Amino acid sequence: MTTIVPTADIVRTADGVPLKVKLRRAERMRKIRAVSLIAPLFLFLAVTFVMPIGIMLFRSVQNPEVSQILPRTAQAIQQWDGEGLPGEDVVAAFIADLRAAKEAKTHGKVAKRLNYDLSGFRSLTLQTARRLPPPETPPSELLDKLIEIDKRWGETRYWATIKKAAPPYTMFYLLAALDRNFDVKGNVIHAPPEVSIYIDVLERTFWMSFIVTAVCFLLGYPIAYLLATLPTKHSNLLMILVLLPFWTSLLVRTTAWVVLLQTQGVVNDAAVALGLWSERIQLIHNRTGVYVAMVHILLPFMVLPLYSVMKGISFTHMRAAASLGANPLRSFLKVYVPQTMPGIGAGILLVFIISLGYYITPALVGGPRDQMISYFIAFHTNTSVNWGMAAALSVVLLFCVMIFFGIYNRFVGIEKMKLG
Repeated sequence: MTTIVPTADIVRTADGVPLKVKLRRAERMRKIRAVSLIAPLFLFLAVTFVMPIGIMLFRSVQNPEVSQILPRTAQAIQQWDGEGLPGEDVVAAFIADLRAAKEAKTHGKVAKRLNYDLSGFRSLTLQTARRLPPPETPPSELLDKLIEIDKRWGETRYWATIKKAAPPYTMFYLLAALDRNFDVKGNVIHAPPEVSIYIDVLERTFWMSFIVTAVCFLLGYPIAYLLATLPTKHSNLLMILVLLPFWTSLLVRTTAWVVLLQTQGVVNDAAVALGLWSERIQLIHNRTGVYVAMVHILLPFMVLPLYSVMKGISFTHMRAAASLGANPLRSFLKVYVPQTMPGIGAGILLVFIISLGYYITPALVGGPRDQMISYFIAFHTNTSVNWGMAAALSVVLLFCVMIFFGIYNRFVGIEKMKLG
């Protein structure tokens, strides 16, 4: 049964609008104002964070060269079963596309792309483009003409490489970042040993990041404890010393370690003078120099989260444990350390994730066998200009970080990272 509310019982505002309607309008305007205030931040994050990651993910599977520059070949070669040599229609489409690409001066791009799959394909493509058969050559003779130009056109693997590279999207780069590849039939196989480097680089990156994080924790915990227990006037002075490296450029700090750690540097001079070692030793362009420089740079990122948590811990808990018969060491381990777990988790997570992406410090202080995965991302971005490979390595690194973050959240909990 419907109840009719008399119009006289509806509460209205001074302008005659029902109060409920007025309140809904006010709430809607409040939400619009709130959204308008945070809209610039959302736009900034979308442009500087979300969009670059999205582009990176897209570039790791994008494969436009063959499908755009050799469109007829890409379509015709999909009908080939990969056995023996392709038919006349595929060869005719390839020669026509290569002739058009040469006139448009885009054949170098497709040659470079095919060379990623099979070494030597770039020179083969450029050489063939210079010596293409005449347009009036019968289709039945085109394959023989190509083999006359270079006998490699008589090998199945070169045509199979074109077929693998033909789709506009591919898993080639992501597989290559994991030292995998496709065989002639499209099956995933291990890459040859001479080009299988990225799994080793990834393991090295995680191991070096782990060592740096562990050393930062062993050094940072006592420093943070000292800062939290000293009188304010002394702790403030020490805090300035902790923050002092942030006042200097990362490149300057790394270069300073190059000067300090070199064979004729200050560290070797002091060590020889003090008798710590008799002969000057190599402290740079090796793993030792990388560890020293990275720990120096990342140590504040461990100290600050720990200090912010330790500063809020009351020492009455320690005194209560002592009054119950616990010795100082047991009181510290059982009462104080568990309360610092949020700072420990935040510091370890922060230092470890930052370490994974380090590039400048290993590049300047380390040797060839000390480079982390970020070095190869930069190499493919700036030197080889293989953006697909650079994006794939970035995706693998991002995926590994997300796995580590998920494991941390599963066993520790992100909610425990709150500082103070």
